Amino acid sequence: MILKIGTRGSKLALAQSAWIKEGIQKQNPSIRVDLVKIKTTGDKILDSPLSTIGGKGLFVKEIEEALFRKEIHVAVHSMKDLPAELPEGLALAVFPEREDPRDAFISTDGTRLEALPQGARVGTGSLRRVAQLRHRRPDLEVVPLRGNVDTRLKKLETEGLQGIVLAVAGLRRLGLEHLMTQVISSRWILPAVGQGALGLEVREDDGQSLEVLHFLNHWPTEAAVKTERAFLKELQGGCQVPIAGFASLKEDQLFFQGMVASIDGSRVFQDQMTGPKDEAADIGVSVARRLLGLGAREILAEIYGKSPVDVSQPG
Repeated sequence: MILKIGTRGSKLALAQSAWIKEGIQKQNPSIRVDLVKIKTTGDKILDSPLSTIGGKGLFVKEIEEALFRKEIHVAVHSMKDLPAELPEGLALAVFPEREDPRDAFISTDGTRLEALPQGARVGTGSLRRVAQLRHRRPDLEVVPLRGNVDTRLKKLETEGLQGIVLAVAGLRRLGLEHLMTQVISSRWILPAVGQGALGLEVREDDGQSLEVLHFLNHWPTEAAVKTERAFLKELQGGCQVPIAGFASLKEDQLFFQGMVASIDGSRVFQDQMTGPKDEAADIGVSVARRLLGLGAREILAEIYGKSPVDVSQPG
């Protein structure tokens, strides 16, 4: 059997897909696994913020089209890049064990984020990080940052930045954890929905690939990610809105924290909830609705021009 894995061509995407490939071949030595590099729209447009050019879907559309054409059997996605809605006929079938979901701060001189001098320049490409940084440190100059990890690390030097914020998971998967000045507490910057997690997407009717991949599934990661994605879906959120959500399991109890903020960080609405793991999606939806009632509805209305949820309802 030959199993073709569709992946973006960045170093990080290839490292993630190679890890999946290694796991499959270790479990099933008779299967040949090929990596198929696919260039997505998001990889081609590097000079504009995601929030202005179409958001998360830009990193998956071409890969999903290859799935439909049966050019690949499985797509490996960073879950934080995947829109809340999937095309009909495709399914997220497997969630390998999650890496650390938190953000990391890398500074030029070892200074921690909270100790930066007033007016320091900090780079990030995420509105979620921008809003939370501005909320905690309104004195900082937050500079937009796009590109892969290597590009962002180079810009730390070339653009006169005192530091940049990147995902811990990506740095670890690339063997660059030694560059981290600190791992940022989720009390300071709550992670993105799905951050640190991978998802394997297949055609719903491809039972053979599903059977081969099933052993990779890590049910605590699956429960956590499904909670976070239910939260995102209920808010109908994308890259245009600073939204964060993180779920974790302890024994059979699932703890979820969600956040919606204004882009300038002046308004931050947070809520949390604990419940049984088999109610994962309901927990995500409940926190989303509570945040809408607390004031997130107005933020969504301002950013989208109209709220993606019915503003006449109390939520």
